[in-house]
Amino acid sequence: MKRAMHSILLLVLTTMLVITGCSQPTNPANSGSSSTPAANEGASNVVPGVDGSAVGFIFVGTKDDYGYNQAAYLGSVAVEEAYPDLKVLRAENVPESAEAERVMEQMIQEGAKIIFPTSYGHLEPALNVAKRHPDVLFYHQGGLKTAENLGTYFGTIWEPVYLAGVAAGKMSESGKLGFIVSVPIPQVLLNINAFTLGAQSVNPDVTTNVVFTGSWCDPGQQANAANSLIDAGVDLLTLHQDCMKTVVETAERSGVMTVGYHADASELAPNGWVTGSEWNWSDLFVDMVKVGMDGAFKGSQYDGKYRGTLAHEVVKLSQFGNNVPADVVSFIEEQKTALLAGTLKPFEGPIKDQSGNVRIEPGQELSVEELESTSYLVEGVIGTIPQ
Repeated sequence: MKRAMHSILLLVLTTMLVITGCSQPTNPANSGSSSTPAANEGASNVVPGVDGSAVGFIFVGTKDDYGYNQAAYLGSVAVEEAYPDLKVLRAENVPESAEAERVMEQMIQEGAKIIFPTSYGHLEPALNVAKRHPDVLFYHQGGLKTAENLGTYFGTIWEPVYLAGVAAGKMSESGKLGFIVSVPIPQVLLNINAFTLGAQSVNPDVTTNVVFTGSWCDPGQQANAANSLIDAGVDLLTLHQDCMKTVVETAERSGVMTVGYHADASELAPNGWVTGSEWNWSDLFVDMVKVGMDGAFKGSQYDGKYRGTLAHEVVKLSQFGNNVPADVVSFIEEQKTALLAGTLKPFEGPIKDQSGNVRIEPGQELSVEELESTSYLVEGVIGTIPQ
């Protein structure tokens, strides 16, 4: 996909960062790069993101994890290619702690005026650094807080997750699906629900067995969770973890199918790969860097975030596996067309939770913000939300 991201900015204007038009970089002089208290007192006159010589990206894992960090890394590569005069700084395995602050401070010392802290837990460290450096622009991936010089971005990943769930429902013979997840944040719960509802749309008797590992990427815990689910009789595994390699390979060795998340890991499972959900950050990252360099960024509140959708191709369905029948592929493509057309509405009520309580009333449709506040699991999910 090489289409201009300006169309995305126009299409999601009502739910994205309040941004003025993108002109050629003005590079205003003396943009207020000092982080001294005196400079902070005049922060309202500072334009964040301009006059930098570098762009920084911090990842909580490795760039080749077949998952979350790999998707973000590929976006950073697109920035590197689009702006050859900018140095792209990258740091892998940055924990969600004060260490993240240290890494971002170092990137600022190396000339970064735009920084992408990409992990969910990098938000608070980024907010702290943003206070000290009003001239630096931060784009946090998936967070719920903003500041004058910190915006967030994400995408409606639940759309391809729902479609992947439809594929899982079509492919499963046992009707028992396994879902290995990290921690019970709203985004995770929303994906579990979307996947389950997709599978139930073609097989109402489907159940989704969920295991919370409490970690974004712990191969040992992932292997234990995968094996326990396989022993319990699931014939298809999916996940919401930052890394996928262990789960996919464990499933493949056991003759169990997999549905991926974050990035394409089909090469790890030539027999059992079905499809997956992916982030496609390249064009969006390039455009956000341009917005920053143009001095066009403006701070916003919760309802002013970038939210790319399936229609914008910021999120997408992964390629189908070798053993997925042609009629299943055709059916999923039809479902995708209906979803894009608005005739298929995955979260239109009535929808009940695990206890049988109606959470979405008949005919009711929730906003993106409401969906991203999900705090329950739908009927058919087996597993308890950790407290």
